[in-house]
Amino acid sequence: MSETQGTDGLSASRRKLLVTTAGMAGAALAAAGTSNLAAAATAHSTTSIHQAANNHHDGAKSMSYVTTKNGARIFFKDWGTGQPVVFSHGWPLDADAWDPQMLFLVQKGYRVIAHDRRGHGRSDQTSTGNNMDTYADDLAAVMDALDVKGAMLVGHSTGGGEVAHYIGRHGTKRVAKVVLIGAVPPLMVKTEANPGGLPMSVFDGIRASVAANRSQFYKDLAVPFFGMNRPNAKMSQGWIDEFWREGMLGSIQGQYECIKQFSEVDYTEDLKKIDVPALILHGDDDQIVPIDAAGRLSAKIVKNAKLKVYPGASHAMCIVNADEVNADLLAFLEG
Repeated sequence: MSETQGTDGLSASRRKLLVTTAGMAGAALAAAGTSNLAAAATAHSTTSIHQAANNHHDGAKSMSYVTTKNGARIFFKDWGTGQPVVFSHGWPLDADAWDPQMLFLVQKGYRVIAHDRRGHGRSDQTSTGNNMDTYADDLAAVMDALDVKGAMLVGHSTGGGEVAHYIGRHGTKRVAKVVLIGAVPPLMVKTEANPGGLPMSVFDGIRASVAANRSQFYKDLAVPFFGMNRPNAKMSQGWIDEFWREGMLGSIQGQYECIKQFSEVDYTEDLKKIDVPALILHGDDDQIVPIDAAGRLSAKIVKNAKLKVYPGASHAMCIVNADEVNADLLAFLEG
């Protein structure tokens, strides 16, 4: 493992309001027992593809759904040609969270693929299967249906757990490289074996907030997610609005049950099975998934992983630090 250190357009009054909102959000989450989230929450035996439009032509692919063997429809985007890059999003978001990376890489000649996790975004709001085993199998269904080969898998936050668990269950026969960004592995919750984790009260507080008023909770959570409660932070109401939009598009049941998956699943054995080149990117001011119990530990578990720390970066580094993340992804693809 090697480690390297890597518009606003808002009025002054609006900037002050966002910072004030961050303080209010922190106080509300603390009251719920979340001190801060580090500061803040068959029918068929084969899969099938249902096109939402005409079949792809001239290298452009339509937005589509894969139907898994248990009948769930998983929404995905598939753009471009060339070596595939497959993205897995964080909670409570969807594939649109990868817009900066997908646009950049498709313009560089790569094929980019991203799906909405079941219970999130435009995928089916299933009442069953909201667990990491099924999430990983759904990702496998998408990759198998599209016959993806030689892919670079990229997972952010909960998506990093999904990528790791996919490899743990399905291996690397379709995978050439792996990137984990602000990812939850190896284990978020504090246990005797994981003393650096976050107490269960944090995640109980997230569950309570989602159940009570997830709309307001997502607006509040977006502030530390993007690091807007820090001095001289970049401010964007658009980022908050988009975070809220993606969150509210999903199923409250699916998102509620996913909290257990990103907090209590131990991905250690999955990380040990990663046998392809791996890059781990993490911000050292990540208030959602603290780096010491996540990125730095994962880099010690994954064989020959490279860890790059982004000084001062938040959990939303793929958006706030998009240019640097994009450059690192491209360099890793081409390396």
